[in-house]
Amino acid sequence: MSFVSDFNRVDRDGWRTPLLRRFESLLAPRSPVELERLARDAAALTRKHFGRTMRLFAPVYLSNECVNNCAYCGFSRDNPILRVTLSVGQVVREARHLAAQGFRHVLLVAGEHPKFVSDGYLEECIAAIRDFIPTVAIEVGPMETAEYRRLVEAGAEGLVVYQETYDRDAYAAYHTAGPKRDFDWRLECPERGYAAGFRRLGVGALLGLSDWRGELLRLAAHLEWLQRHCWKAAFTVSLPRLRPAAGGFQPRHPAGDTDFVQAICALRLCFPQTGIVLSTRESPALRDALFPLGVTTISAGSHTEPGGYTGEGRDDLHLTVRGRRIELDETPSPEATATGQFDIADDRPPEAVAARLRQLGLDPVWKDWDPAILGAGLPAELSLARLDEEIQAC
Repeated sequence: MSFVSDFNRVDRDGWRTPLLRRFESLLAPRSPVELERLARDAAALTRKHFGRTMRLFAPVYLSNECVNNCAYCGFSRDNPILRVTLSVGQVVREARHLAAQGFRHVLLVAGEHPKFVSDGYLEECIAAIRDFIPTVAIEVGPMETAEYRRLVEAGAEGLVVYQETYDRDAYAAYHTAGPKRDFDWRLECPERGYAAGFRRLGVGALLGLSDWRGELLRLAAHLEWLQRHCWKAAFTVSLPRLRPAAGGFQPRHPAGDTDFVQAICALRLCFPQTGIVLSTRESPALRDALFPLGVTTISAGSHTEPGGYTGEGRDDLHLTVRGRRIELDETPSPEATATGQFDIADDRPPEAVAARLRQLGLDPVWKDWDPAILGAGLPAELSLARLDEEIQAC
């Protein structure tokens, strides 16, 4: 079972399923009146399948160490940035800070560096926060199924793997060193994650690396295939647009706001029950406009640097050259932080975003999952009354 063969048919041979033909037609240039009609239809479908709920989550960056050279990424190996890998205790403090703000869903993010993020580190991080963060997802370097299975057993329930770009030629040009150069290996990640037991799979494309319509069509092909072959999982899709980052990369194929709106509408109309994720890469005004349209999951108050919420790790900042830790020539200022992956655009605090959702007639959802649903890892004496108390507290 592999999407690679079907992907090659779509990408190189022009093969289309009926759904992909419809999706492709929705990506064709539209007049403002036509786009407004698509937006109304997308909003109606979203309300039908998701009601007025909006899930909130926050990323927790564990490490900005990386062995890959990716032209667009702030963590890229050759960027001379301040780096750090948080200890498990520091990760717990970051997660507790988010829990105090209301979050019960976090995404653990790390660069790909086996020297720093290895030997059970991820499992320890997950196990250390799962008692107070019931929904833990990961966005890390690709792994084998057995490695993913250990993360599931530790308590992770979601796997996010963005292909970055579905354009093979562009992918090869942007990824010049490191294991991430293997396009097919990354493309098959969600399949390995599904086999390992993740119940939620997230896919996406980083807009700005190739023509946005081509990216969306290939992404839709991937999503359709996954829904057919990995049907026990729930799916989310995201379309992050490039933001300023260390290295100064400039998008070569920028997608404008109108393009972005059309892409979200097309996804909702063809995949009515799939979650659509919107990050703080987008401006407050655009996010507010998109919230009622087709989006179902958003981040808020995000930081893209390790220790960004609490300042943890500031006493261990360093450089990394050819895999070796290099101490700084001068002691950094107390305000210095590890370098983030990219700049965010919406820096509103979580409570302000939640308030804005309510103003728009939407219901912020901080928690929608608990192991109790499956009876996993809970003592037999856990009563329905206690479950009801926990739900009311969220």
